[in-house]
Amino acid sequence: MSVFLTGFPGFLGSALTERLVARGSDVTCLVQPKYRRTAERRAREIERAHAADGEVELVGGDITEADLELGEAVESLQTDTEAVYHLAAVYDLAVSREVGMAVNVEGTKNVLDFADGCENLRRFQYVSTCYVSGRYDGTFTEDHLVEGQRFNNYYETTKYLAEVAVQERMESGLPGTIYRPAIVVGDSETGETQKYDGPYYLLRWLMRQPGVAVTPVLGDPTAYEVNVVPRDFVVDAIAELSRLDESVGEVYQLCDPNPLTVDEMLRAFGRATGKRVVRVPTPKGALKRVLSRFPELEIEPATLDYFDHPTSYACENTVAALETATDGEIQCPAFGSYVGNLVSFVREHPELTPDAMV
Repeated sequence: MSVFLTGFPGFLGSALTERLVARGSDVTCLVQPKYRRTAERRAREIERAHAADGEVELVGGDITEADLELGEAVESLQTDTEAVYHLAAVYDLAVSREVGMAVNVEGTKNVLDFADGCENLRRFQYVSTCYVSGRYDGTFTEDHLVEGQRFNNYYETTKYLAEVAVQERMESGLPGTIYRPAIVVGDSETGETQKYDGPYYLLRWLMRQPGVAVTPVLGDPTAYEVNVVPRDFVVDAIAELSRLDESVGEVYQLCDPNPLTVDEMLRAFGRATGKRVVRVPTPKGALKRVLSRFPELEIEPATLDYFDHPTSYACENTVAALETATDGEIQCPAFGSYVGNLVSFVREHPELTPDAMV
């Protein structure tokens, strides 16, 4: 199959491209010029590992441009493309409205327009996020989207608007499938990640302290869930579900069906780092002001909203489809089974930052 993919050489895009090439697909990756060198290196690694399988081709472009900045190459790419995998987005809780709208919303609409021009298109695969839920109060299912929810930040808002645009095209006949990952962390086997954000702010805060680690908590930490999934589960799930004819028109929430509470995550991080964690109840507003005033604490203030998050996520559709497709071989592992690998990777790679690819 000929695949057109955005989001390479990003965290998920790189791993998914390797899965697609391994099963014989030829993948054309849209790459921003500033990431060209990294993309070339990653493409060579994939092709060396899968020399007898599919191929990786890189084309320069930008999803924020109406023609993806492909110029005369657009028509030939549209003729050849059978599947579009759209992963490119700004994964940054502190993204400005202007950048979020340009990349996440208008960029998605431009990729949708590209897909509409693919005469042999069999599927449009779109990676959204569970957090299109905003601060929905209750259990957010795979059937939910427009629920009058309010949002924590422009990342959530713009990903929500992007998914609305995708679902509108699907209702008009686009053969699409939507995947909503929860909070994605490193590989469950190796701990590998591309940047330290989300739960890593908490982990690194604990790791910088002595044996007794003091951490602020918001409200009742036993009352709020933190839904975390490792990269390999997300990529494996997308790779398998995207092969199914019956997944056309479906929405899959790629989340942990048994998520930890904030308190349980603190316990897990404490065990994995050898720290005794002391919890100090703190008002969120005051804590946000402190983190904003002292950036040397290295914690993004917007992250706090996910430690008193009122939403739970249901993934019955995902669990059932993966059970049928893989006989239960692909399922989200328990956080406790791989947290030690995440910690080991952070210890071995202190040079990584929280910076997102934009």
